[in-house]
Amino acid sequence: MSAQRFVLFDTIIGRCGVAWGDRGLIGLQLPESSPGAAWAKLRKRFPDAVEDEPTAEIEAIIERVRGLLAGGRDDLTDIPLDLDGQPAFNLRVYEIARAITPGETSTYGEVAKAMGEPGAARAVGKALGENPWPIVVPCHRVLGASGDLGGFSAPGGAETKARLLTLEKARTDAVPTLFDLEFSVAPRRGG
Repeated sequence: MSAQRFVLFDTIIGRCGVAWGDRGLIGLQLPESSPGAAWAKLRKRFPDAVEDEPTAEIEAIIERVRGLLAGGRDDLTDIPLDLDGQPAFNLRVYEIARAITPGETSTYGEVAKAMGEPGAARAVGKALGENPWPIVVPCHRVLGASGDLGGFSAPGGAETKARLLTLEKARTDAVPTLFDLEFSVAPRRGG
């Protein structure tokens, strides 16, 4: 087992954390509801990790996550993840979820179908609920069949999921939003 480290960092949505080892990220922590809770959750998830200053590579990842949360379009697909201990099914789900670009969404059923397992929508939801790398593996971009938000295991639940999708200006259904409408200026009089 490689040495594991973690660091907390501030974002537009609150204090997040990232944990890493020699082979890549081992986890990402979304903000919690109370101060210190993100730190405690990281310590619980990764008891062997020590709090440390980020390496240059981790600092670059943090800046990319901040940029995405601030409305950027970086898909983060090239960020290395340490996949040890992840079930094969979950890894297939995560691979498909990582291909969903910022501002786009898919459904649990569509992910299952893309895996060649069209009846596995609930299992896809379970795998996404176990996702150790939210944001980097964008589980928030996977919705229920009717466009409903479905579940979200991160703090704040569906409200956090909705906030992340709003930051990305993602469409969750066919109903146009104010972002989609073009407003015209009234014609000039007499001209």
